[in-house]
Amino acid sequence: MALTEEQQERYSRQLRLQEIGAAGQEKMLESRVLVIGAGGLGSPAIMYLAAGGIGRIGIADWDEIDLSNLQRQIIHSHESIGMKKVESAAKRVKEINADVAVQLYPQQVCEENIAAIIETYDFVLECVDNFSAKFLINDACVRAKKPFCHAGIQGFYGEVMTYVPEKGPCYRCLFEEVPPEENSSRSLPEGVIGSVAGIIGSIQALEAQKYLTGAGELLTGKVFTLDGLTMKSRTVEIPEPSPFCPVCRHGG
Repeated sequence: MALTEEQQERYSRQLRLQEIGAAGQEKMLESRVLVIGAGGLGSPAIMYLAAGGIGRIGIADWDEIDLSNLQRQIIHSHESIGMKKVESAAKRVKEINADVAVQLYPQQVCEENIAAIIETYDFVLECVDNFSAKFLINDACVRAKKPFCHAGIQGFYGEVMTYVPEKGPCYRCLFEEVPPEENSSRSLPEGVIGSVAGIIGSIQALEAQKYLTGAGELLTGKVFTLDGLTMKSRTVEIPEPSPFCPVCRHGG
């Protein structure tokens, strides 16, 4: 596809990048990215994907917006309180870039629906805040041979890793099983500083853009971590899948 004059102006700063150029921008405009979770991580990721010209963005989230979300879930506004997060996010996407198509999934992903939801997408962002959903998304993407980017935040800490089929370990290789205390705990969710969610969610959007255009190096076989209190970051290399992983080593 050839870029229109309006698209050439809109994406001009990206077009100047040797790693992107017109060919990379056209790839993004033809690409489909699914974001599971329209909260703290999903908010910046969705907005940067929309601004950058991803052709179709899928947004999956079953929840509604409440006042406590607004400290970090920057895609939503005070006027959005009580709305479905997917509807609020879609409205903001259209305000940012009307050319982006949006597909909404106002439901909780589960074993019964996740394979069908991820099927048509080129890349998946895992932006959820509970371990059960993280493992569910990982397992479904590995089995469907879908690349995806995991992220997690807590307090001032954030982490990111990217899975590409046959090019490194999956989330289950590193963390193995859902922590047994997750389902039994009745404590309030852990605190988080909103700006860390913004940083980590933006990195997820960048990983998607790099994968789709072939620019740079992905966090494949690596885990990037950030300590926001000290501003120390590191990238730990984990190049090989676990020989004991029941999903990526043995196909589930």
